[in-house]
Amino acid sequence: MAGGKLTFGMVFLAGAALTVATVRRDESLDEARRSYEASDYAKAIQLLQEAAAKDPRNGDIQLLLAKSYLELQQHDAAIHSAEKAVTLDPKSSVYHEWLGRAFGEKADHAGWFSAISLAKKTRKEFQTAVELDGRNLSARQALIEFDCSAPGMVGGGEEKAQPHIRELMELDPAEGHYAAGNCRRQKKDFATADEEFTKTLESRPKSAELIYDIGDYALKRGQNERLMAVAEAGERAAPRDPRGKFYRAVGLILKKENLEQAEHLLQEYAQRAPKRSGYPSPAAAHAWLGRLYEGEDEMAGAKKEFENALRLDPKNKIAQEESRKLKKE
Repeated sequence: MAGGKLTFGMVFLAGAALTVATVRRDESLDEARRSYEASDYAKAIQLLQEAAAKDPRNGDIQLLLAKSYLELQQHDAAIHSAEKAVTLDPKSSVYHEWLGRAFGEKADHAGWFSAISLAKKTRKEFQTAVELDGRNLSARQALIEFDCSAPGMVGGGEEKAQPHIRELMELDPAEGHYAAGNCRRQKKDFATADEEFTKTLESRPKSAELIYDIGDYALKRGQNERLMAVAEAGERAAPRDPRGKFYRAVGLILKKENLEQAEHLLQEYAQRAPKRSGYPSPAAAHAWLGRLYEGEDEMAGAKKEFENALRLDPKNKIAQEESRKLKKE
């Protein structure tokens, strides 16, 4: 430094070094996101921890860490990361929503006494998320589902959900009808749930998560026409999402139509599908391939697909039941 002065060249070099560090940090975060999308959650966590050490004030890093931990069912770690995100930005509706989801996941796997406390925390975070941003529709849906399914002792109650459902009807009719149908599903009023889910799909919903949750409902109830409607709505809302292939294939199998197309769709889904909550598993695709082959009396192919399904998921009910049936025969 000549004469104790900071030269233009030194300022330029310092700025360039800062730019390089920022680019490297951004590249590391991008790589972590790619690992998450590829369902390599362990690698994503490693990269995100490194990124967090370099950028400890970045709440989005903590959010993706929480999501990654949830996929591995590491609930305490997910809660810890989500709490860090909330601490970094207490006004973020999304951060509060995901902290609520982390508490809820832990509550689902906890003993009765611990679950009560966790459920109360879950609702509190969902409520805070909605208060911070009334247009955070996924947070509203989470709060409505909680209130419709949880008992009053932990803060639930259908009467609390109804005002939110009415507001959603005004904000987005598809979201409103879904919320109403989901609430009735929690109460096992399936006739009304059917009506509301039909209205949802007719209202051209924008959320793939909402659409494919209806797909899961239709799958469990063997509703082949609704499965086809779900596939069409999902492909319209999110053309690159592979779930439409799965639900269309199952719909075709239940209808016993275009089975060659169904076979191709399931094979493609099994290869492309991420291992992520909210997505039918690759094991499910193999199990339905087994059912398809079984229906065509291709027992060797059916046996192989059921074995593939059980290798990926030993608890797959379809594969378990059909494998037992084949052994008896």
